[in-house]
Amino acid sequence: MTRSRTLQVHPVGYDGAEDVVVATSGRHEGAVYTGTVDGAVLRVSHDGSRVERVGSTGGRPLGIEVDPDGRLLVCDSHRGVLRMDPDTGAVEQVLAAVDGVPMVFCNNAAIASDGTVWFSDSSRHFGIDRWKDDFVQDTASGRLLALRPDGSVETVLDGLRFANGVALAPDESFVVVAETRGRTLVRHWLTGDRAGTRDLLVDGLPGYPDNIARGSDGLIWVSIASPTDPVVERLGRAPLFVRKGVTKIPERFQPAPKRTCRVQAYDAAGTLVHDLDLDTPDFHMATGVREHEGRVWIGSLHEPSVGVVDL
Repeated sequence: MTRSRTLQVHPVGYDGAEDVVVATSGRHEGAVYTGTVDGAVLRVSHDGSRVERVGSTGGRPLGIEVDPDGRLLVCDSHRGVLRMDPDTGAVEQVLAAVDGVPMVFCNNAAIASDGTVWFSDSSRHFGIDRWKDDFVQDTASGRLLALRPDGSVETVLDGLRFANGVALAPDESFVVVAETRGRTLVRHWLTGDRAGTRDLLVDGLPGYPDNIARGSDGLIWVSIASPTDPVVERLGRAPLFVRKGVTKIPERFQPAPKRTCRVQAYDAAGTLVHDLDLDTPDFHMATGVREHEGRVWIGSLHEPSVGVVDL
């Protein structure tokens, strides 16, 4: 575990820079994109000295990826899957509903080489404004879906306990989705003898995973939004009426994320390679992570900034 590394914090001017992605080519190569609570999508220069507003989704942008053609693929918790032109800010609606039912918590995505968009829908019952309700009640209504290049949509995994970050193996032999409430990384095999089956890449994470992403180092990076909470774990074994009751008491008495800033990296066998537990008073609740050429960028659901640490 590493505690001595220094996290550089770069203000972006808006709250809730939840996810981060690095442009690896094109005119904006090296820039970092993030989305904030007011709907803005921002571009941060590689050194953090300049922040530009690219545009607005009109909702709440969460997971952000860069398409092969350079456009931004945005998972908006209110509007579904969108694409945004990074030069003009123009927004295209890609997918808002599955089987005729609007999504309420589109969250994170990964793009395969064939153009398939693998993305998560965290809950069928609660949107981002009530994420604690889903988390405490443990509805297990999250999904991993595949949006094919022809526009068809398939629910690949269902019944997930708060489906969150999505990442593909370096050889795309499997796709992984973070199960936040279960503290697991669920793997769905795409090729080989195990194609179509699921298992766990990682079980018993030291906290609740949020967004995940494959880095330029080929590792799957995982943001740990909060350490494991014994109260939440005990609530998970309580009857449903107790769990529902907890979400109705004043928020100050409800379980809350602990102040921490931690990210981990695992290889394709599920072996822990990096564990960065960063001691910083200026940044907490890591919900997005992206490694690029030895630098690890971190986003947060609550902070008006992004962080970066050199490996």
